[in-house]
Amino acid sequence: MTTGFSQVLDYSTRFIELIGIFVIVIGIAVAGIRFLRDRAEDGAYHTLRSTLGRAILLGLELLVAADIINTVAIEPTLESLAVLAGIVLIRTFLSFSLEVEIEGRWPWQRARRQEPSPATARRRNPA
Repeated sequence: MTTGFSQVLDYSTRFIELIGIFVIVIGIAVAGIRFLRDRAEDGAYHTLRSTLGRAILLGLELLVAADIINTVAIEPTLESLAVLAGIVLIRTFLSFSLEVEIEGRWPWQRARRQEPSPATARRRNPA
């Protein structure tokens, strides 16, 4: 790989990492300001946790993207691939945990609620 292209990829991954960190920091600030403004209302704490969780999730996605670009395009070694796999597993677990915290239920429970059962569908559309 040429040195110029490698430098552009390195700068790109650093920029994406900075954006990820920026998203998390701004999300924390926005969540804190909203909480302080609306703390007397019902659900203010839930809104705080939800806003924080969404900011962290988005930031983690950007950080994982930067890690993937860095590992695959810049340093394609078995060791760096193993490190990437560990990072992705940890961040995926964190993302999954945060999503469960935000939504208050498992992801597959949401899918079941949206799909009508066959008996319900027959009652709605009798043939």
